[in-house]
Amino acid sequence: MPTSSTPTSRRARKPRLALAVQYAVKGRRLPSRSELRRWARAALEHDARITVRIVGRDEARALNRAFRGRDYATSVLSFVMRAVPPLEGDLALCAPVVAHEARDQRKSVRAHYAHLVVHGVLHLQGYDHGRAREARIMERRETAIVTGLGYPDPHERQG
Repeated sequence: MPTSSTPTSRRARKPRLALAVQYAVKGRRLPSRSELRRWARAALEHDARITVRIVGRDEARALNRAFRGRDYATSVLSFVMRAVPPLEGDLALCAPVVAHEARDQRKSVRAHYAHLVVHGVLHLQGYDHGRAREARIMERRETAIVTGLGYPDPHERQG
């Protein structure tokens, strides 16, 4: 049983995050670097190097077409570069799609960005939602992280 005299080195340390942020679009409702860092760290289970790029519709569509074979812009894309710690990967967030989805789902843009960053970071760590069981696990994890950040459950439609 740990005591207050347990050395700090024996306690679990928080995963380290090297985060690069790129803004390919401008806008007043874009999340700050510190918000992106906070959201990514909340979902992180392993040391990681992550680049978050906030893009427009054209770039999101081109990425989705090139890497997933789907010819439309999507809110978030995750690209795993290294699947073992320290993890390496990129997230592309499409600002206009994020704003549209937030409005459509009656959520704040900030809450939606937080959810999508958490979602993307979980993907970088191997979480998936291709099958029902995997989806339930990922959804529960997302809900715990996002509500822990002070936002509403991302899987409940708001008002």
